[in-house]
Amino acid sequence: MVLDEINESIVTNRISIISEMLTTLRELPIDDKTRFFDNKHNTAAAESYIRRSLEALFDLGRHILTKKFGVPAAEYKEISRGLFQKNIISENESELMRKMAGYRNRMVHFYHEISSEEIYDICLNHLNEVELILNILIAWINENKQNNSAR
Repeated sequence: MVLDEINESIVTNRISIISEMLTTLRELPIDDKTRFFDNKHNTAAAESYIRRSLEALFDLGRHILTKKFGVPAAEYKEISRGLFQKNIISENESELMRKMAGYRNRMVHFYHEISSEEIYDICLNHLNEVELILNILIAWINENKQNNSAR
């Protein structure tokens, strides 16, 4: 596989999608469980925003692995493992991403098993985890850009 530069347009697009999804999730009434569940559309919207933010996060990770290391990663859990093996994320962060990958797969393939309570819990307690991984990937990309421009 031919190594290539990271495509800034793809990076910017995925970061924008993730940021927009997280901002929109935080605009939902997650600080008030009763209000959140009073409108059935909140759960459906939250599920979509969570899934889309995870997909964009994994797309960003895949892009890094493919372009900078020539590592094909078709499955989301492979992306987590690849980012760890290339020292982009720590083992704990890799485990966190692996859990995110599993959750995203459940949302797509076992959607009927995911409860509204579970969606609410993710909104309330786990959005910062998506931001954590995003910030690590952004920092790596920025550091990598500096290294490339010094060559």
